[in-house]
Amino acid sequence: MNDAVALRVRSGILEQTGATAAVLQSDTMDHYRTFHMLERLLHAPPKLLHQLIFQIPPSRQALLIERYYAFDEAFVREVLGKKLSKGTKKDLDDISTKTGITLKSCRRQFDNFKRVFKVVEEMRGSLVDNIQQHFLLSDRLARDYAAIVFFANNRFETGKKKLQYLSFGDFAFCAELMIQNWTLGAVDSQVDDMDVDLDKEFLQDLKELKVLVADKDLLDLHKSLVCTALRGKLGVFSEMEANFKNLSRGLVNVAAKLTHNKDVRDLFVDLVEKFVEPCRSDHWPLNDVRLFLNQYSASVHSLDGFRHQALWDRYMGTLRGCLLRLYHD
Repeated sequence: MNDAVALRVRSGILEQTGATAAVLQSDTMDHYRTFHMLERLLHAPPKLLHQLIFQIPPSRQALLIERYYAFDEAFVREVLGKKLSKGTKKDLDDISTKTGITLKSCRRQFDNFKRVFKVVEEMRGSLVDNIQQHFLLSDRLARDYAAIVFFANNRFETGKKKLQYLSFGDFAFCAELMIQNWTLGAVDSQVDDMDVDLDKEFLQDLKELKVLVADKDLLDLHKSLVCTALRGKLGVFSEMEANFKNLSRGLVNVAAKLTHNKDVRDLFVDLVEKFVEPCRSDHWPLNDVRLFLNQYSASVHSLDGFRHQALWDRYMGTLRGCLLRLYHD
């Protein structure tokens, strides 16, 4: 409370209103008491809307909820993909020291993540819609929480050194693509936890894509189609041609390994190691990466011996979007 009083003094409120320091102290204390009573309602925001004790205009209620559930980018980056459990909560002291965010704020943010996760993890229906319905968050904030829930459930690794250049926004973008295309909800809107769990049957089927790199004739034909289409259009054409088979093996092998939980967790590490870093070391501009991925994906439709076009599109459509977001040239 004393920190809040000092902040208000620095804002010039005493001069603006002619109030005394004692009045300011008393007013601030009133706000703290009110907030203390309000906070339990903020844990279930619809209750705030229906309570009759506090006369708060709807616009101010919305602001309160949004501010309470807001989070710091630096904090979420430290806990993204970790289990929202007591073990992680014990690390909050260290996270507070590392990020410069107060321990009290770290606890509020962590408890909010955990609360939203517990409420929506096994619900039927759209993850974003469920979060909006039960916590009354704005569309943008609900989408961010959907990404946090999705990452916590699938335990994606985000803390490795080679992933530190990626922002929460980068991961949230990829989460949205995966929720739309790789979850149970992508094929059936009536299943429980449809936007939280990846579609296991889809992940099993991805092994079928191995033929693209295991069959030498298919691999050579795929390379030939891509090179013919991109000759004269890529600044890094010779590097692409020389490295095509390695890049293709990397992208297809990532798919084939997603049947194992550990490999699902390491998805972003694998994408950076197998694709982003090799292209970056050859100085591919982002536009060349875009042209290559578009042609690499599309050319498979011209491979006569390949029978898994729909599976390929479901995999590569999402992967292409993620890779372009992960690639900072």
